[in-house]
Order: sequence, then C-alpha cells, then structure tokens
Amino acid sequence: MSQTPQAAGNPAEDHTQTSTPGAEDAGIVQERELRETLGTALGTAQEHLLQNGGFLPFGITLSHDGELRIVMVTPNEPDENGELDAGQMLDDVQHLLRQGRDDYRAVAIAYDVTLPEHGSDGITGAAEHRDGGVLAAIVPYHETEDGFTFGAMEPDTHEPTIWVD
Repeated sequence: MSQTPQAAGNPAEDHTQTSTPGAEDAGIVQERELRETLGTALGTAQEHLLQNGGFLPFGITLSHDGELRIVMVTPNEPDENGELDAGQMLDDVQHLLRQGRDDYRAVAIAYDVTLPEHGSDGITGAAEHRDGGVLAAIVPYHETEDGFTFGAMEPDTHEPTIWVD
C-alpha cells in the first residue's frame, strides 16, 4: 500500500488555505524594512546631535540588496541671519529620493522640529516602503549641560511623498 508523504501537522483531508502564500510574509518583511530604515534614521540623527550639537535633514535608503545608505544634500548659503533653509534641504532630499526610488525597497527621512507641546525640540522620522507602507515617529530631546537627553519615541503621522505621482 503506497502513501503520499504528508507535511507534519497537515492532514491529507485539509485542503483549506487561510491566506495567500507569501502575503503574510511580505507584510512582515515590509514592516521589518520600515522599522529598519526608520530606526537607522532616528539613531543617526541622535548620533549627529550628540557629536555635533545638531543635524540637517537627511535620508536613509534601503537598496534591493539590503544595504542602508545615507542621503544628504549640500545646504545653500545661509540667510542674512546666518540660518540655513532646512525646509529647502528637506525638499531637496525628498526630490533625490523620488528620483532614485526604483533602486530602493524603503527610504526614511529625518529632520529637526520644534515641539511646543513638549517645550522642546524633536527628531521627526518617517519611513516609506515601495509597496505602500508608512511608519513615522518623533523623539523629543532637550539640551542639557552634559549634551542631550532624549525622550520616549512617540508615533507620528506621515503622508507618503516618495512613491507618489
């Protein structure tokens, strides 16, 4: 008598399938990639604050082969008060990320913001995935005599800006 080999835990009579193969795995991968790029962006911003006392807007890319890279732009000349136009720099970073989006699985941006509700500044980070997912967070921080202290990461909202037409 010949029997067809069965996978453990899958009786021959059960032919039902509760989800499309790979769909759940794709969602898990997307979530991991969003967390990885966002975490890298927030961590890099914290490192720049601790080492340099500040940071300018930048991006993080995750290539198809899993390599993370930083994307930065050169600031324009400071204005008459010596201030750099961080808003323009953020726009320039997003423009570069949109131009190269076919080469990435996910991207993140990080920039400095004022958080009046916290009475502090904060690092805003937002990650986008080529398959449509978005993940964003804010990390409040305060400057102290010894450097900086960082508050707990808080979820934030973000509208996609990279994989939109």
